[in-house]
Amino acid sequence: MKYKKWSLDQKLEILSKSEEIGIVEACRKYGVSTGTFYSWRKKFENQGEAGLKVTYDTKSKELKSAEEENRVLRKLLSDREIELEVQRELLKKKFGTSDPRKI
Repeated sequence: MKYKKWSLDQKLEILSKSEEIGIVEACRKYGVSTGTFYSWRKKFENQGEAGLKVTYDTKSKELKSAEEENRVLRKLLSDREIELEVQRELLKKKFGTSDPRKI
């Protein structure tokens, strides 16, 4: 089942309509479960509009792309370190030292 993401304005509208036409009718009209409605109402009563603000997708697109680029660069760096370690091991076996400057 796919979940709908509600904006702050939509939540406030549903809460206000519930006072006019009733909770069950407002939930049916907007397709919201009563459990979700009561959760919103409780948050609204305790914290006001701040309690209903959207908390998903808090990262910006720029931050997400920077994190992805960082992940790729870390992988490339680790691959390069593995290659260097293999080269050092081969040098050690061939010349008896892992330091190429001592050859």
